[in-house]
Amino acid sequence: MSAVETQQEVRAVAKWVRMSPRKARLVAGHIRGRSVPEARTVLAFTQRAAAREVEKVLRSAVANAEANHGLLGDSLVVSEAYVDEGPVMKRWRARARGRVARIKKPTCHITVKLVPGPDTARVPAPPPPAPEPAPEEPAEPTAEEKPAPKKKAAAKPEPKAETETAEKPKPKPRTAPKKTEEADS
Repeated sequence: MSAVETQQEVRAVAKWVRMSPRKARLVAGHIRGRSVPEARTVLAFTQRAAAREVEKVLRSAVANAEANHGLLGDSLVVSEAYVDEGPVMKRWRARARGRVARIKKPTCHITVKLVPGPDTARVPAPPPPAPEPAPEEPAEPTAEEKPAPKKKAAAKPEPKAETETAEKPKPKPRTAPKKTEEADS
């Protein structure tokens, strides 16, 4: 029997994205075969609206890998990124002379699959907590060895009474200066 190595694959899918599949495929082609940090950089500087949607799916796939499989996100590679057609919503718009024009609102399903890269790293499992050694309790001293009782600390000063803190008087509201009529001399 030959040992067949199955490679771990992590995926994320965004369904019913309100975007043309053709437009999303152009962006998905940019990240295919790239490492996750490189794909994130490419998507960050791509000015197409589809780049934001593909970036969301990529982030979701990385989160799945980290949370469910214990992989480090920066060591993953985008093995597949493809866009499938979703249902097309059909709407109508009134046109001249009693006619209608069809409006098609396409949707798509974006899928991103990640595999561990050549320098695969896993998140190390946290080491088990070391058992704390029990502190040795000293034997109780006898009456002759007992230390003298400690003196109590000085009492804290009491807070000032509310009557002692005088409130500041409120300022008088400003009024417009009165105009004085000057007599013509």
